[in-house]
Amino acid sequence: MSNFTPVNTFPLAGHAVQRMGYGAMQLAGPGVFGPPKDRDAAIAVLREAVASGVNHIDTSDFYGPHITNQLIREALHSYPDDLVIVTKVGAVRGNDGSWLPALEPEDIERGVHDNLRNLGVDVIDVVNMRIMGSVHAPAEGSLEKQVAALAELQQRGLVRHIGLSNVTATQVAEAQGIAEIVCVQNHYNLVHREDDALVDELASQGIAYVPFFPLGGFTPIQSSAMSTIAQTIGATPMQVALAWLLYRAPNILLIPGTSSLGHLRENMQAARLSLTDEVRAELDAIGRGNAQG
Repeated sequence: MSNFTPVNTFPLAGHAVQRMGYGAMQLAGPGVFGPPKDRDAAIAVLREAVASGVNHIDTSDFYGPHITNQLIREALHSYPDDLVIVTKVGAVRGNDGSWLPALEPEDIERGVHDNLRNLGVDVIDVVNMRIMGSVHAPAEGSLEKQVAALAELQQRGLVRHIGLSNVTATQVAEAQGIAEIVCVQNHYNLVHREDDALVDELASQGIAYVPFFPLGGFTPIQSSAMSTIAQTIGATPMQVALAWLLYRAPNILLIPGTSSLGHLRENMQAARLSLTDEVRAELDAIGRGNAQG
């Protein structure tokens, strides 16, 4: 485990972004489909996130679809100068809420224009190329066509920076041969450690790594062990999971999502949670069985 004192910011898209960001996915309805149960509450969460110092918001026009971007626009437009909005393309939603790959160049261009329109901007700070893979796990395969399509939109001035989501280290290297990559967004947490080597490699290059599912994939035994540690230090399991990620590497940017003001405040407090060497060793022991590389 890295020995360093977590800093509050990391460079992304030309900005020093707070490492505790916000993910907008949960603002849509059940299954990330349809409108929120309480639109006013969703607006309030977005406004409080930014008021609390968040300047990195993760979204996509296929959340809803269109819903979360429209909420972001209603809540925050005209956007603060230091706010970095990161969206993603690579999927569309079926009428039944299904997630369908949309990986052809024309799909990517349409997705970028949808994001531009619903966010109410002329250019998007960062667009992640989201590869469907096996939904929450990457699968090898060339990304050349997709990244080249995004690079063309970047040259046309519609996209400032390009990122990747749900990809392998091999795919990151391939994409870097086509365009500059400013962030990688993958499934990673205390017990889901397949990307350990990739996190460190990207850190050495000054590239942000954005984990999703901070508590995803825990076994009941692991969850129980996490809960015990959290109770001991007076925190929630989610706060401990987020704090561990902040300690793990300086290039990790967090995007926990919630539609609740209470949970938002708890997540924000995780950035101020201090983990002793002893606690970090206990946490690392929970995840060691799953660690690779």
